[in-house]
Amino acid sequence: MGVFPDFEGLEGIGELREVIGALLTFVLIIAVLMLIVCAIGWALASSNGHHAAATKARVGAWTALGAAILAGAGVAWMNWLIDLGQQL
Repeated sequence: MGVFPDFEGLEGIGELREVIGALLTFVLIIAVLMLIVCAIGWALASSNGHHAAATKARVGAWTALGAAILAGAGVAWMNWLIDLGQQL
């Protein structure tokens, strides 16, 4: 007896997958761009002696990095769970 998730059981599941995929793409693009902007701001503020601005840019850079990692890891984890569910 094979038990597996029926992704076609709900109407509009294909559109939902497309929307979620597009949103994750936007999250990854924005997170990488913010990482670049914050890293540049961190470097400029540190080199000019603006310690408060450097601290805020550093927090922004780490937050953007964390968002990019979580968005990428979320996709990988969900695909792993789907594959695992199909094997059971």
